[in-house]
Amino acid sequence: MSCGELILMLRLRMIGLPPRAVLKLTSRDVGAKEDIPAWCRLTRHRLLLGQHPDYWIQRKD
Repeated sequence: MSCGELILMLRLRMIGLPPRAVLKLTSRDVGAKEDIPAWCRLTRHRLLLGQHPDYWIQRKD
């Protein structure tokens, strides 16, 4: 899956979560190292831990 598809799927998953829920994302795409933290900053979701290929993202309030 390309990073564009990954970001779209991530957005849809986060919408379905209650506030402050944590999602664990695993992505083997090397671009995720930059894209996931940037997406979190833009959307104000909190990147709790990002150790490629695993990312723990907390949904905003």
